[in-house]
Amino acid sequence: MKKTIITVVGKDTIGIIAKICNYLAENNMNILDISQTIVQDYFNMMMIVDMNQSDKPFAQVCSELEEIGEGIGVKVRCQLEDIFDKMHRI
Repeated sequence: MKKTIITVVGKDTIGIIAKICNYLAENNMNILDISQTIVQDYFNMMMIVDMNQSDKPFAQVCSELEEIGEGIGVKVRCQLEDIFDKMHRI
């Protein structure tokens, strides 16, 4: 399974989860796990997503999610699960 870690951070606003999740659904990506918190006015979300059914390459997905994030005033970052795991073992 090709898993991707997606993080979204920024000032809380209406529709952040909806825009990100709509993009994932439209591109045949399944959310395996999701966690989101709001601390004062700051939004933080982490998702584990299965990209196996998507026709788009990883780099394109990341770029498009970053553009969506810019449009709603948040930072969106993507990492392949293998790289994320290796980075956080240190």
